[in-house]
Amino acid sequence: MTVRHEKIEGEGSKKIPPKLVIFALGFIALILVIAAVGILIYYLLTMDLPGVDTLKDYRPSIASSVYDDNDELIDEFFLEDRKIIKINEVPKLVHHAFVAAEDSRFYQHQGFDMQSITRAMFKNFEAGYIVQGGSTITQQVAKMMYLSPEKKYLRKFKEAILAYKIDKYLTKDEILNLYLNQIYLGHGTYGIESAALTYFGKSAKELTLPEIALLAGLPKAPSTYSPFLHYEKSKQRQAYVLSRMVEDGYISSADMKQAVAAQLKLKPIMPKDKYAAYFVENVRRYVQEKYGADVLYKEGLSIYTTLNISAQKAARDAIEKGLAELEAREKYESGLVQGSLLSMDVKTGAIRAMVGGRDFNKSEFNRATQSRRQPGSAFKPLIYTAAFDKGMNPSTRIVDSPIVFEDPSTENGLWKPRNFDEKFLGPVTMRTALVQSRNIVTIKILQEIGVDYAASYAMNMGITSPLVRGLSLALGTSGVTLQELVRAYDVLANSGKKVTPYFIKKIVDRTGNVFEEANVQTEQVIDPRIAFMTTYIMQDVVESGTGRRVKSIGRPVAGKTGTTNDFRDAWFIGFTPSIITGVWVGFDQEITLGKQEVGGRAAAPIWLYFMEKVVQKTPMEAFPTPEGIVFVKVDPKTGFAVKDSAKGTIYECFLENATPSEKTDAVNDEKEDLFR
Repeated sequence: MTVRHEKIEGEGSKKIPPKLVIFALGFIALILVIAAVGILIYYLLTMDLPGVDTLKDYRPSIASSVYDDNDELIDEFFLEDRKIIKINEVPKLVHHAFVAAEDSRFYQHQGFDMQSITRAMFKNFEAGYIVQGGSTITQQVAKMMYLSPEKKYLRKFKEAILAYKIDKYLTKDEILNLYLNQIYLGHGTYGIESAALTYFGKSAKELTLPEIALLAGLPKAPSTYSPFLHYEKSKQRQAYVLSRMVEDGYISSADMKQAVAAQLKLKPIMPKDKYAAYFVENVRRYVQEKYGADVLYKEGLSIYTTLNISAQKAARDAIEKGLAELEAREKYESGLVQGSLLSMDVKTGAIRAMVGGRDFNKSEFNRATQSRRQPGSAFKPLIYTAAFDKGMNPSTRIVDSPIVFEDPSTENGLWKPRNFDEKFLGPVTMRTALVQSRNIVTIKILQEIGVDYAASYAMNMGITSPLVRGLSLALGTSGVTLQELVRAYDVLANSGKKVTPYFIKKIVDRTGNVFEEANVQTEQVIDPRIAFMTTYIMQDVVESGTGRRVKSIGRPVAGKTGTTNDFRDAWFIGFTPSIITGVWVGFDQEITLGKQEVGGRAAAPIWLYFMEKVVQKTPMEAFPTPEGIVFVKVDPKTGFAVKDSAKGTIYECFLENATPSEKTDAVNDEKEDLFR
């Protein structure tokens, strides 16, 4: 029996047409190519994108703050005026307002919002150019932190990718924290805290709903909606933000109506009072030179200084008042004459006030620390102190008489120094010579003790500028700064101790790390008894000499005036046991201030105006007498010791082992001839 085998072919066993196979393979290949291109494009887009892991250690550029000696803010240094505040420290309404105004689906999307992007693409297509970005808050953070602000689609793709990464890495509150501290809100302010202080004069912690809504309306166009510049537009924008908050359920309609109707109390927009501009510039230069510009302008340093605000304002006012009076006397145009003032603590060298000129905006040159001018007679106390250290004393007599020196630089080859009053008094005590600022006597003293000795002595007391090595040094012909002269005088006020003037107490970074802290530096450079002898005489300069204009201060003060040739420079340096202040007045061009504009007339009143305010609430102080000093009653004209209490006698100070006799311990005939 033959069995027939029939091949039964079903549907699945049909042959696939070659063309279909080729199409399918091609389609798969295309998908793979597209996927590969997509991966390549993604790689190219993301290869230069930064990692987001650093965002948890957010360190934005924040302002460095300068504080006075009572920790009151004086000024700030910044590239961006930003002050950091934590997200949990601001009211929840701040979160809600910015989210409602900028990104209503912030809590729903994953960094970028396709609905917003699609809507923006259609808007841009209709306009023919990019008019709307459709950026979420997270995308704005990505742009602010990492990307450029250019409006290109490639940048938008990068922004979306980065925003997605950020959303995966950070919580919504962490993202909002970055946004609220980074966003620009107009008038140079960055972040909600700085904006709150600028617009309303309060911290973001204290903002009300109307204020919050106004600030939340600013990111779209800070200038357009500035309440300072366009109040009505800012109110319209505020109303829009409030309506969005109602729509999103953050506030009620009643809340909105009340907020819209509320009158905004804006902080007056005015330039900051730069009452300490020269001092602050000193701080800026120091910190920038030592730590660099990036640290100064971006790292949020807290710089605690020695400046006293009330003293500084008194210094500024005193300079302006005194210079205005001089200009009125001499009939000068207002603002032409310059002046400087430096005041510091006697014991520590802490600078309490500094005025480097009339107007910092017109001239940043600091005449208190940078300008070297001839001190004139203000240099004399240093010569006398050196002489006392050489064995002379206040009762030592020297003949005030004409002297002539060869000087090839003059027309006739001679130098004939003279006294200010063109008179010669004959034998006078060193006390009288210093109180009356006798030039000839000072030259003779310098001749006796030696120029090199006197110059070295002055340098030891704090003078750092080069000094003339000639007898004209006695007349203050070597240029010095006001700060140098104040420092040298401070040795007299501080019982022979030299201090290093300083203006910064402490610098702390944003994390609390102390960069540096002042260490008061003092050095005993002269015998305290010698310092007292000069100080004791300089009190008489104020009582009855060239500085008597400041006598009205009504407390123990030692000081000295200074005037240079042709009345080009006027000085007064004076001190109490606690505070020392120096004043300089002159033109920058080194021309005459005017006939009779001496130190006692042009500079001393400024010192008085300032010191009256500074010491008015402080206790009365007397200069302490060091051990080894004795007081002997003498005839002030001869310097002879006297037993009786005759009229006109004074108590003079001496080293206890070098007191004068009743006849004279000042100068015998042989010595007197030496000084003729």
